[in-house]
Amino acid sequence: MTEAIEKNLQRGVSLLNYITDEQYSDTTIAPYYSSIGGHMRHVLDVFNCIFEGLHSKKINLINRKRNQLVEKYTKNGIEYFNEIIDQCKLLKNEDFNQLIEVTDDLGLGTVTVNYTLGAVLIQAHSHAIHHFASVGYIISQLGIQLPDEDFGFNPTTPKSI
Repeated sequence: MTEAIEKNLQRGVSLLNYITDEQYSDTTIAPYYSSIGGHMRHVLDVFNCIFEGLHSKKINLINRKRNQLVEKYTKNGIEYFNEIIDQCKLLKNEDFNQLIEVTDDLGLGTVTVNYTLGAVLIQAHSHAIHHFASVGYIISQLGIQLPDEDFGFNPTTPKSI
């Protein structure tokens, strides 16, 4: 499981090595006017929440870092990606079936439910792919070619012929 997550996160590093800070922080694309950096920071913040709560077995997805430098500068984004990838590598011997409390705000207030570590990692991985797809839209609107043809595609998505 962690290998797939690491491979997907490496796609983010590859993208950040490929684009400029101006492209990374550009917020001119409708309809949401979000930047590539904003999406990347958000994805990494979710993983960071998991790692921050792993020891106590209480993950709070509301308490994200929201580091503005990570949103604006590819260098900071790459550093954050590498931190998260390093944390993923440390999970190889974890029990993915262990129960963990996960807290989030679904829009009508805070909710806490039990997940397994594996389930919250799968959710974070799918969440990353979803945001990478949004990044793919921004990239196309900025006239940048994707550095990886699988960037933002769920592995279960059928390939067009």
